[in-house]
Amino acid sequence: MATAYDADFIKWLDHQAKLLRTHNHDELDYDNLAEEVEAMSRSQRRELKNRYTVLLMHLLKWQYQPDYRCTSWRSTIFQQRLKIKRLIRDMPSIKNEFNDAEWQIDAWDDAVTEASAETAIFKENFPENCIWTVDQVLSDWLPN
Repeated sequence: MATAYDADFIKWLDHQAKLLRTHNHDELDYDNLAEEVEAMSRSQRRELKNRYTVLLMHLLKWQYQPDYRCTSWRSTIFQQRLKIKRLIRDMPSIKNEFNDAEWQIDAWDDAVTEASAETAIFKENFPENCIWTVDQVLSDWLPN
């Protein structure tokens, strides 16, 4: 038998919100609520990583294809920086993601893969590890 959570997610969300607001704790679906809260946290972390990856990829393109530099690339770089700064402003603890070595490696690897696909430069021609500091990447700096 399907639970309210499985049958109609929106209806379940609205009901859980009502129960929270009225302090009706006995009827709360704690397990699914905890799962959804954790999913929201993962979603925000994923957004930060995706934006950081796009930023790194465009910085790589900027450095490795200087003859193709354009306002579109520059715009994407500054746009991603702005969005990342707003994420950090709104959720300061998300900045801790930058201290996670595995997170950094994944973002760099994804950026190199995407830059390679967009530029036709072999992945082996890009550095194995990030060549810039987080502060450089997030500042108003451009390579070369």
